[in-house]
Amino acid sequence: MTKFKRGRVCLIAMIFTSTALSVTAQQSTGIVWKTTAEPLKEMELIRKQIKAPAFPARDFMITNYGAKGDGKTLNTEAFKKAIAACAKSGGGRVVVPLGNFFTGAIHLKSNVNLHLADSAKITFSVETKNYPIVFGRWEGMELMNYSALIYAYGQKNIAITGKGTLDGNATYNDWYDWNNVKPRKQVKARDLLHVMNEKQIDPRKRIFGDGSFLRPNFIQLYKCDNILISDVKMINSPMWNVNPVLCENVTLENMKIIAHGSNTDGINPESCKNVLIRNCYFDTGDDCIAIKSGRDQDGRRIARPAENHIIENCEMKDGHGGVVIGSEISGGARNIFAINCIMDSPNLDRILRLKTSSSRGGTIENIFMKDIKVGAYADAAITCNMFYEKPGKFMPVIRNIWVENVDVEKGGDYGIFVNAYKESPVQNLQIINCNIRGVKTPMKIDYVKDLKLENVKINGKDVSK
Repeated sequence: MTKFKRGRVCLIAMIFTSTALSVTAQQSTGIVWKTTAEPLKEMELIRKQIKAPAFPARDFMITNYGAKGDGKTLNTEAFKKAIAACAKSGGGRVVVPLGNFFTGAIHLKSNVNLHLADSAKITFSVETKNYPIVFGRWEGMELMNYSALIYAYGQKNIAITGKGTLDGNATYNDWYDWNNVKPRKQVKARDLLHVMNEKQIDPRKRIFGDGSFLRPNFIQLYKCDNILISDVKMINSPMWNVNPVLCENVTLENMKIIAHGSNTDGINPESCKNVLIRNCYFDTGDDCIAIKSGRDQDGRRIARPAENHIIENCEMKDGHGGVVIGSEISGGARNIFAINCIMDSPNLDRILRLKTSSSRGGTIENIFMKDIKVGAYADAAITCNMFYEKPGKFMPVIRNIWVENVDVEKGGDYGIFVNAYKESPVQNLQIINCNIRGVKTPMKIDYVKDLKLENVKINGKDVSK
């Protein structure tokens, strides 16, 4: 085991101890990549499994169902009727023409493509009465709460497409106020939900809504398969923007996501399998992409990992992290690939961030990042943190992490940051052909087993030895 004293900055020297191996509680049983070609081959095999859904050539104009694009008329019923008619006919496109269509919750059905014409806009109400109570997840815990602005449960072949704008309409006078002004209104209900999760209360009896102040996500698709979201611009989300949960075969492409309220993550796939995120732009108030698999007891009970995700050709501006895994990661994560991305903002904290804790548990493994161009970041380029929140009894595992060709012009506090348990060191962390400039502290690392640094320069100094 390669062991570093906690809190000490280590640039080159590594101290090997013969006795350290005996204290390792978690031995790697997963794969260990030996060459770049191996993960690239696996990524292409996953890509072949992801197929965007197709829809019949039938259009259902929402204006034919009473919708008015004046930005004032509430069009919730018109959307509902158009979607029902489309689904009943066997599927097609529900078309939003040029205009500004004001509405409450939109619930998608199987074989329906909600399509926005160029420059069309859907603006969502901020009145809670327009969002019925439905079953979903909130920060990785199941509950009954306000519907997401766009929601689906148990549907197949659904899409949101077109070069229009989805405006969540959130401001600091409404949704954002719930978690902004002290005392924060959502804290009491959030704490109660944590207790219900810990006690494993029936999720359908965890009923929230009015008076609880748990904000809805913008898009939540729950237990849905064959999903496409393409070309749309999303702004002003109340909370997380795109949140597929327990879904399979998901394509998210050519999206532009801008939101700067509290917890306005860009894309949060939870416990999903076979996900492709490509050509997207993020300017967010929290993580740009955060891959999750449930919080604590719910994550372990459902036991569905996040697996087989490809992230490519994306641009990240502001956000807590560019590509993040966690912290609601109790179901584990594996086979996550991020390539050819651009990240640049002093308000972007981290490039690759793995965050977990011993209250989460779970295994994060087989993470591959390559060809990342970075202008500036604030905190650390590569972070593995097992102490993100309170400790518990479930030791996390992080293993088989490969980072290659990351080029940073102006770094932040750290180049590489690892904060792990002595009993569960980060295993097989391989960093290759990386150049990180302008950081305050090159490396702060405590417990790692089989760390490989190959042609890694930090502040112009080769730290590979």
